[in-house]
Amino acid sequence: MHDRTVTPKPLASALPELTASGRDLRIDACRGIALWCIFLDHVPNNIGSWLTLRNYGFSDAAEVFMFVSGVTCALAYRKIRHRDGWTGVINRTLRRSWDIYAAFLLLTLACVIFVYLAGGDRLADESNTRVLLDQPGATLVHAAILQYCPVNTDVLPIFVLLHLLFAPLLWLLLRLPNMTLGVSIALYVFVHVFGWTVPAWPNGHWAFNPLAWQLLAVLGAWWMIEGERVRPWITSRAALVPAVFYLAFSLIIALNWKISPLDGQVPQGLLKLLYPMDKSNLDPLRLLHFLALAILVVRLVPPNRRALTTAVMRGAILCGKNSLPIYCLGVLLTLASLMALLDISDGLAMQIALSVSGVLMMILAATLLNLIKTKPGRHPTAALPVGIRAQQEGWSTFGGRLLAAFHRGLREFCSMAGQNRSLNWRFANRQSDRLPGLADELVRLKMDIVAVSPKPAAIPARNATATAPIGI
Repeated sequence: MHDRTVTPKPLASALPELTASGRDLRIDACRGIALWCIFLDHVPNNIGSWLTLRNYGFSDAAEVFMFVSGVTCALAYRKIRHRDGWTGVINRTLRRSWDIYAAFLLLTLACVIFVYLAGGDRLADESNTRVLLDQPGATLVHAAILQYCPVNTDVLPIFVLLHLLFAPLLWLLLRLPNMTLGVSIALYVFVHVFGWTVPAWPNGHWAFNPLAWQLLAVLGAWWMIEGERVRPWITSRAALVPAVFYLAFSLIIALNWKISPLDGQVPQGLLKLLYPMDKSNLDPLRLLHFLALAILVVRLVPPNRRALTTAVMRGAILCGKNSLPIYCLGVLLTLASLMALLDISDGLAMQIALSVSGVLMMILAATLLNLIKTKPGRHPTAALPVGIRAQQEGWSTFGGRLLAAFHRGLREFCSMAGQNRSLNWRFANRQSDRLPGLADELVRLKMDIVAVSPKPAAIPARNATATAPIGI
C-alpha cells in the first residue's frame, strides 16, 4: 500500500503559507511595522523615531497604516461577499465597526485612569485628558459621539466610520471603481479649497480629518480591485524615476530640519513655501510622498518574499494580524514610556530600552492573541481519498488536478477562517479489503472532514464515523 501523509509543520506563530495563491504577507508586515513606528514616533524625544519614516520625508507611518487598512478591508470583505453575499458583508462591517468603537471607548477610559493614577497634572496636557478629568460627564458624551479623542487615539474614530460605510463603498468600487476614486479625490480637494471638516470637541480640531484621510483608505481598496490593470504603469520607468527624485527631494528637506550641519543648505524661501505641512488635512506634499514611496515598494518588493519569514518580519506580521488590540496597547505603552522618561531618566539608554521593550511587548501580546485565536489541537483536517481505483500513480492527470483544486480550496477556506490545517490522504491501490482499515485509521486521526473517491469508498467511511462529514 502506498501511503502519503502531508501534514504541514505547525508554526508557533501560525503564519500563512508563502504561496502565490495564499495570503500576501506584505500586507500584515506593513501594518505591523506601521504599528511599531506609530509607537516609536509618539514617544517624545525618542531616539527610536530615527528608525521610522517621519525623519526621512514628508509622510510617516499614519499614511501607510490608513492605506493598508483600505487594502485589508477590500480583501476581507470581498471574500465575505463571495461566500455570504451582501448581507454577510453588512453584518461583518457593522460588527467590526462596533468592535473598534468599543475599543475606542475602553481605550479612552484606560488613558484617563492611567493619567489619574500617574498624578494627573504631569500627563494630562500631553495626553489631552485634562478636559476629561475636569468635565468627565460632558467629555464622555462627546467621546461617545466621536467628537473627543485623547492623544494618539484619533485614528480609531476614522476606522469606525470606515467600516460603518464600507459596504456601500465596496458596492460602488466593484461597479464604478474609477468614478468612486474620482469622487474620493474630489472630496479631498474640497477639503483643501473650502476647509471642510467634521465637528470636533472641545477645540473643533481633528488630528485626522476624516474627509481628507478617507482618500488613502479608498485608494487602498481601489488598488485591490483595479491594481492589476494599472500595475504595468505603476512599475514602469515613467513612474519610478519621478518617484525616486521626489523621495530624494523630500529626504533633503526633512534632514535639513533635523541635522545641524545641513541647516541653512536649503533656501529659506523654499522652506517657507513647503512648511508647515497640514497633517490634519493630509497635506498634498505628504500624499505625494506616500504615493512615491508606494511606487517604490511595489516595484522592489515582490509578493511573499522569503525575507518576510525572518524573526523580525514574523513579529511584524503577527502584530499586523492583530492590529486593533496592538494599536490600543501601543497607546498605553506610549503613556507608560512618557512617564518613565519624566520620572526615571530621559537619557539615551532609557530611550533605547523603552523603544525595544515596547516593540517586544507588542510582539508578545500579538503572539498570545494569535495562539488564542488558532486554538491548537482543532485545526481543520481533510482526508482524501480512500478508494478502490484511486492509485498513487493515477493522480498524474485529471485526478492530480482534482487533488490540487481540493487542496487549494481548503487552503483558501482556512486562510479566511484564520486557521492552520493538515491534509492527509490514503490509497487503497484497488484492494477493497483495505478500505475499512484505512477508514478506521483516518477516524483515529480525528478528521474534521473526510472526502472519498470513488463512490464505493464512502460506505466504509460512513461505517467508521458518525461525526465527521463525508464528501464524495
